[in-house]
Amino acid sequence: MISNKIVVTNRIHAEVRNRLEKVGHVIVNPSLEPWSQQTLTEHLKDATAMMGFMTDCVDEILLQQATQLKIVACALKGFDNYDIAACTARNIWVSIVPDLLTEPTAELAVGLAIALGRFVRQGDQLMRTTSFKGWRAQLFGTGLHNSVVAVLGLGMVGQAIAKRLSGFGCKLLLGVDPVNTMAGVTSCNLEEALTTADYVFVAIPLNDSSIDILNHEQLVYCKPGQLMINVGRGSVVNEPAIADALEQGRLAGYAADVFACEDWGLHNRPHEIEPRLLAHPNTVFTPHLGSAVSAVRIAIEHRAADNIIAVLSGEVPPDAMNQVTSNVDQSQYASQSIYVDHF
Repeated sequence: MISNKIVVTNRIHAEVRNRLEKVGHVIVNPSLEPWSQQTLTEHLKDATAMMGFMTDCVDEILLQQATQLKIVACALKGFDNYDIAACTARNIWVSIVPDLLTEPTAELAVGLAIALGRFVRQGDQLMRTTSFKGWRAQLFGTGLHNSVVAVLGLGMVGQAIAKRLSGFGCKLLLGVDPVNTMAGVTSCNLEEALTTADYVFVAIPLNDSSIDILNHEQLVYCKPGQLMINVGRGSVVNEPAIADALEQGRLAGYAADVFACEDWGLHNRPHEIEPRLLAHPNTVFTPHLGSAVSAVRIAIEHRAADNIIAVLSGEVPPDAMNQVTSNVDQSQYASQSIYVDHF
């Protein structure tokens, strides 16, 4: 008799659910809307495993009720909504999907840059609201070719963005990262990037030192006409400060796939996108579509399932973010690579 209970907080593909049902009783949220924290807590009270997503927050308060939990398998890469230390203290594994989201996120970043610089949003609106009669001398924008481009954060996503940009004939590729470097990318500090770049790509993970790193004080350095694209985390930028910079003409455009209201791990997060950003004409937004490629999403779910199945079989999860001391053969640690650089 299967005694494991596996809680999946968002919809998953049938083939992934079928795999999980071979090792436990599976509860899946059938709705597009996330469960409330109270509902999630109720489901986890007797759960053995959880497959979590961007919409979840796993903290000490929740874990106090989840006394049977052995693993939280995150179907994502950036795990800032998950308290790794609290899970480790309770001998609960945490795993992520370290590499499958990199390429589609980088592709979207470049797409957002082109849409922002070439006035794709305004052009689409013009076509839908006027009678098109052919070319007119209007909507002259900015191209990537011969532009100076800065990438903030040269982790996996940042390097994937820079690699793609290298094919657009950019005049200069700048990188801002205290640890990582990349061939063909000139290292600089944040102020130098803001004062020099025509395009700024934000690919910084969210942590204590990166919250609001692009704030009112830093945004005064923006080069006139600068365009900013954020695919890192919403709270890395200060959204009201971005709105001020747009309104004051210090920033020419802002595109984002991530927003501060999504950063569930921050207790003081806003509960909506800055309204002035939504209203501003020189913005382009997508609803966190970085990994929204069908084949990629299925692969991500399978990878999270791999980690759950491993733990329920008494093995080390292949994408473990921590080390625990129960229910596994400790000799497996010798060949286990603990993934650290999560963005």
